[in-house]
Amino acid sequence: MCDNKLFEGKTALITGASKRIGRAIALGLACEGANVVVHYRASKAEAEQLAAEIRALGPNAWTIQADLSVLDEIDQLIDRACDIAGPLHILVNNASAFPRNTLDNLTFDALIDSIKTDAWAPFALSRSFAAKPGAQHIVNLLDTRIYSSYDFSHVAYLSAKHLLGLFTKMLAIKLAPEIAVNAVAPGLILPPEGKGMDYLESLKDELPLKRIGNPQQVADAVLYLVSSEFITGQVIFVDGGRHLNEVSRG
Repeated sequence: MCDNKLFEGKTALITGASKRIGRAIALGLACEGANVVVHYRASKAEAEQLAAEIRALGPNAWTIQADLSVLDEIDQLIDRACDIAGPLHILVNNASAFPRNTLDNLTFDALIDSIKTDAWAPFALSRSFAAKPGAQHIVNLLDTRIYSSYDFSHVAYLSAKHLLGLFTKMLAIKLAPEIAVNAVAPGLILPPEGKGMDYLESLKDELPLKRIGNPQQVADAVLYLVSSEFITGQVIFVDGGRHLNEVSRG
């Protein structure tokens, strides 16, 4: 059981919550008393296990499946979440896809697919969430590389994250003063699917802090933002200073 109840009586929807960073955010909010709607696309067993862990901490939890590359499922998700959990107070747009493509092989369809999942889905969910009673905080998960870096191996993904960064600032203005909209941009936290921690170890000496982060540090940044009453339109870089390196190279 967790002793703190900062978000007792509040309910959060977290997309892509069943694994990795999303899971840490869900548990972090639950430890502060928040009820959690655990969204997943295909990881049903992991989502149900996480929901059980959250209930063991004290708050309530529900699982909800949706494919955020399908427009109809994006459009229905907020209504479905409210139907099972009641009013939502916090939305964390964490779900993301990380396909490999370069400037040489990028196709229009691949670009649209990334935009749909990594930019349009968070935007559309935010818009639907904002129209519901009780909405207070939106946090989008970006990537430290949006600051000034070019990832030539994940062109569509990075393009979509840049667009989500723009949406974050525009929504912060549009939805004020009722709703605060912020973002967290992680760096070397977890290796991409298919790679081990040795991949991150090989990169850490390039960072000013020369160490790898962890999902809990990202969750802590999210909790800070949703507990603040006077921050909106901000991006917190949880990246060991990586974005500073990118600026210095410019």
